[in-house]
Amino acid sequence: MKQFFRILLVFALFLPTSLAMSGQNRIASSPASSNAKKSEKTESTGQSAQWAEAITRITSWNISEFLGDKTMREVDTVFENYCQEVAIPSLQYGYASAITGNYGAEGISMHYFNRSRPGPFFFNDALAPYIPTVESTPFYNNRVPMTLLTYNTGYGTEQAQDRLKAVFNGNINRQAQIGAWTEYIYSKGSYENQADKHFNFGVNGSYYGDHYQVIALFNQYYSLNKENGGIQDDMYITDPAEIQGGNSKITPKNIPVNLANAHSQVNGREFWMNNRYRFGFYRENPEDSTRTFVPVSQVFWTFDFNEHRHQFRTRNAQDLTFWDNTFFDTSKTHDDARSLTVRNTVGLSLLEGFNKWAKFGLTAYAQHEFNRYRQLCDYRELGIRRITKEQSLYIGGKLSKEQGALLRYNADARIGIAGQNIGEVEVSGEAQFRVPIRRDTASIRAYAEFDNLNPSFFVDEYVSNHFIWKNEFGKTRRLRFGGEIDIPQTNTNLSAGMETIQNLIYFGNDSRPIQHSGNIQVFSASLRQDLKFGIFNWQNSLTYQTSSNSEVLAMPTFSIYSNMFLLFRIATLRVQFGVDCNYMTRYRAMAYQPATMTFHNQDEIYVGNYPMMDAYLNMKLSKVRFYLLVSHFNQGLFGGSNYFSAAHYPLNPRRFMFGLSIDFAN
Repeated sequence: MKQFFRILLVFALFLPTSLAMSGQNRIASSPASSNAKKSEKTESTGQSAQWAEAITRITSWNISEFLGDKTMREVDTVFENYCQEVAIPSLQYGYASAITGNYGAEGISMHYFNRSRPGPFFFNDALAPYIPTVESTPFYNNRVPMTLLTYNTGYGTEQAQDRLKAVFNGNINRQAQIGAWTEYIYSKGSYENQADKHFNFGVNGSYYGDHYQVIALFNQYYSLNKENGGIQDDMYITDPAEIQGGNSKITPKNIPVNLANAHSQVNGREFWMNNRYRFGFYRENPEDSTRTFVPVSQVFWTFDFNEHRHQFRTRNAQDLTFWDNTFFDTSKTHDDARSLTVRNTVGLSLLEGFNKWAKFGLTAYAQHEFNRYRQLCDYRELGIRRITKEQSLYIGGKLSKEQGALLRYNADARIGIAGQNIGEVEVSGEAQFRVPIRRDTASIRAYAEFDNLNPSFFVDEYVSNHFIWKNEFGKTRRLRFGGEIDIPQTNTNLSAGMETIQNLIYFGNDSRPIQHSGNIQVFSASLRQDLKFGIFNWQNSLTYQTSSNSEVLAMPTFSIYSNMFLLFRIATLRVQFGVDCNYMTRYRAMAYQPATMTFHNQDEIYVGNYPMMDAYLNMKLSKVRFYLLVSHFNQGLFGGSNYFSAAHYPLNPRRFMFGLSIDFAN
């Protein structure tokens, strides 16, 4: 509750600041479809002068972790499909996902090519959409202050789903900006012992001068999830009359669950800063006698400090029978794992575009990384230390061409040359071609990636009350390549990709990490086709995927997301009224392990072949967005009753929600 009042205090501070500084000018927000392809134009470090000239009223971008390069993004004022993005739990991980049910709870994408690579602190992977990172943090440039306030809620007191978010940004001048954001999520869930709470906040700023430039951020997150271990018997969902002696009605909160008093907590913070000094010359403009700085090269330094912590607790002795092993305390569990990373990257860039011969940019850098890991206790018979320190040294480079009407490309490489991760290799590249079609332009993208990486520390060795392992895993090698064709004229997007993995590490039936020694091939193809006839719109996404070893990598063969809606105006009110459907073919379900927050394989339970449908009304009036949503409205009407997303974790039953977002950009 204290966090709730802190959020309200932040709102109270942000709002008057924005209104007091506003003038007569107003930003003309231009809503765009959330399914429209976002710009993937990554701006090189030498393009800030040209970028500054292109500023209208407000622009937004993300940054790359090592080099601080920009990727332009949409401003957070999207109108279409707004409720799907902020209110439906399963869609937070993509159209096909396995989740534990609640908004803000753990999940994993079942679209293999959309799944994030395992992170260095694997406890965070299952909450990736809710944990801020350097590359997910938005930056803004606006001529007048901007405040975005969002509130989403729904489904009464016992199963409430509340989300508050505030974003503020203001420019000091044309070269400098400051921003802050905060988010609070409190969701009780439809089933017993399923509540979760998130409190995240951050501050950021940037200065883009002719010579010196700096961009920095600080993010902190806190997540607390109650773990119920899934329901005790799936028949409470699939056939409640059979298990209740003829009574077919049951309240979700009354369904027995496996854990009574278990909690997972992850929290952490990160400070990131990129400094650069650019060398160049001033070019005279004969028309107005002004001078424009033309950068030729630059030196840069990126500093990154982050730490993460995972705790799993239960004080109920009966809960401990859920696990096969209890090693230290038979009355309670309090696991604790921590990670700290300090990374310094220094480099030199030759910038693109300072004359007609400079057709590409070239960057070289060196990187030092220090890691410290701490866990529950020493386990010396296995060679596991409570505190472990590691250091690694890398060299890397980037070749890029970000200017040009027809062809753009980039290639990156990073190699470990000393320390713990010597021999690691990461190489990636992509090329984008633009093909004129009548009055429009189609884009073709081709990409390839190769990496040869060590497992993360806690995958190799871990000590807790219920799991202890010491592994000697080798490097995992991946080769991925594919392409994409986007035709705006027909609203068509077609993509396909292939990946070969050797020595894949995954979590097996016993919830412990396993390394598969052979090769596995994964193929995926997706078609996105949007149709429009007057006010009628129909957005469709179809994905086919298959793996050469379904025992190791289980996934739905087909997944479909279809969204049918009317888009119209009532005076100045914009309205989107529609129905969507999320469907996957039947496949072997993922299981979830609460003690380690990991999704793992199992052999007995299948999920899928169930349409999850929502009816919604998105509206926008001036700078106010709001929605009404009946989620999973087809429950009990059609589609069957096997609405599970992961083994023993059913989706939320039918519920009503609404939300409000106000854009105070002036």
